[in-house]
Amino acid sequence: MSMPSPQSISAADVLDSPRHAFIETKTHAAGPSGALPISPEFLLTQPSGNLFGLSQNAGMGWEAARLLDPEFLILSTHGGLRAPDGKPIALGFHTGHWEVGLLVEAAARELSSRRAIPFAGACTDPCDGRTQGTAGMLDSLPFRNDAAIVLRRLMRSLPTRKGVIGVATCDKGLPAMMMALASCGPLPSILVPGGVTLLPEEGEDAAKVQTLGARYSQNQITLEYAAEVGCRTCASPGGGCQFLGTAATSQVVAEALGLALPHSALSPSGQLIWLDAAARSARAILRMTQLGVGTVDVLTDAAIRNAMVVHAAFGGSTNLLLHIPAIAHAAKLLRPTVADWTAINRATPRLVDALPNGPRNFATVQVFLAGAVPEVLLHLRRAGLLDTRARTVTGETLDQNLNWWESSERRAAMKNRLRELDSIDADEVIMSPERARERGLTSTICFPVGNLAPEGSVIKSTALDPSLVGADNVYRHVGPARVFTTEAAAIDAIKRGAVSGSDVLALICGGPAGAGMQEIYQVTSALKALPSCRNVAVLTDARFSGVSTGACIGHISPEALANGPIGRVRDGDTIEIVIDRDELHGTVNLVGEADERFTTEEGARRLASRAPREDLAPHPALPEDTRLWAALIHASGGVWGGCVYDADAIIAKLDACGESPKK
Repeated sequence: MSMPSPQSISAADVLDSPRHAFIETKTHAAGPSGALPISPEFLLTQPSGNLFGLSQNAGMGWEAARLLDPEFLILSTHGGLRAPDGKPIALGFHTGHWEVGLLVEAAARELSSRRAIPFAGACTDPCDGRTQGTAGMLDSLPFRNDAAIVLRRLMRSLPTRKGVIGVATCDKGLPAMMMALASCGPLPSILVPGGVTLLPEEGEDAAKVQTLGARYSQNQITLEYAAEVGCRTCASPGGGCQFLGTAATSQVVAEALGLALPHSALSPSGQLIWLDAAARSARAILRMTQLGVGTVDVLTDAAIRNAMVVHAAFGGSTNLLLHIPAIAHAAKLLRPTVADWTAINRATPRLVDALPNGPRNFATVQVFLAGAVPEVLLHLRRAGLLDTRARTVTGETLDQNLNWWESSERRAAMKNRLRELDSIDADEVIMSPERARERGLTSTICFPVGNLAPEGSVIKSTALDPSLVGADNVYRHVGPARVFTTEAAAIDAIKRGAVSGSDVLALICGGPAGAGMQEIYQVTSALKALPSCRNVAVLTDARFSGVSTGACIGHISPEALANGPIGRVRDGDTIEIVIDRDELHGTVNLVGEADERFTTEEGARRLASRAPREDLAPHPALPEDTRLWAALIHASGGVWGGCVYDADAIIAKLDACGESPKK
């Protein structure tokens, strides 16, 4: 059925209703049967809200005799509206939250069967893939903070809750959910990861498919090919993307924190093993209540450090450098510093071969079958890199959980299933440190500094093209700067073939004040997909998708619009990049103008003597909401502090100006 044209809808179609709608309208109803199970003491001592809450619960149909059962809140990022047969009535923003309502239902039914009252609420989330290259990206990272606030307010709006279950999947909704759960303090909380989507039997994964436009522009593919593979790439209706991007890394981190059940991250959405995790999570939160284990007992400094170690071992997204400090801040713990990240990455080998890091690029569902987080934790425990005394949401320590996993039927069955389905040996996906070294896996992230990044930057050094790295495991690149102040201008130049060879693409004005610290996967994926751009390096004050690879240096600080030297780079300037993948030391410097070469110290002097570029400006569509976010995070520790809202720091700065309300 084709959609009617606007001209075919009359005013009467909009204003009139069917006659039976008037006839069937009522003003009274009998109301629920039974009586509230209250006592004189309840009426005399409880707030009126607690009493009215019972009336509301009865009105929604809960059995009157069970109205005093313990109450647990299930919060999710569910989006869209599914018919009972799974067909869409209204679409969500992405597959990641499309099916999580089924997890909510499974957890709720389990709670109800065990004499507890489940409540459910939701704050849906956007898709960074959908907003790549659009003005929607200007709201992406700021949304995380907003959603965490909304989720916390929803939690506090059920004051009778005994605990909270969070269900989330993707890039911003899942970190926001963890930030919200981190604030639960003495109350128990648990995270149910939303899982991953399956690979298409034929076609391309959700990372490569995002380069269709760039490849078509260079005549690498046909229109028909693009249309066919683009339709098939999300092969199952639910779950996060098939690569170890920010969504998958966030699921891994949730489990490494002890906040999610063992072997629940990266499960295949919609399948029995995925639903089972939700039901068992409901049991777990009831057990936490029985044992008196609160969120404060799980989220500790040791848990944060364990999560950072696991992040390094997986080769996780650099966006977690923003999210893990934010989770720590929400839990009132110390936020990890660049020095902490560097020390952990120097000590921790990458053990996981997952898309996009390679070398063989296994999908996230294959990583799940290979054992995922608990299998990696076993290797890390043997290496002495974990604090296994950390408490988890099972009620047991990490050490006890790993003892269970090591001899579990589940572990053996999953590995056998991977071999049966895809003829893959699990030990090729998750390796011992010795095998990982033999296969050339390197540590995950490095933090280059230099006269263009005096306050730091980040590169996923493990994802550099090995063919561009020297025999000493050092990446060296010298090339002319090609400067762009908008992503649109940069991607246009790439598609036209105007960026190539040894160019250093400098995309500036993408930081918090310029574009909400936008994610620029559209740029990095296009460069990777086009042979002529194989050697091109990227410098930016923006951030990268977790699936970005190559010589991409982001989070450059200070950003261009904060008077950072990156905002003084000119077209044709000679840029030198050096990344030592063994020592995890890197530099990014201006070392020449035109035909002249000079020292890094001279480069710093010349940058300081230059005026900022005249074309520096925020994105023309930058929302007021994002401008406010940028100002608040700047007052709260900025990018390296996790882009959080630190109320004490913000109020102190306002007090210093004599403009803040009293605390």
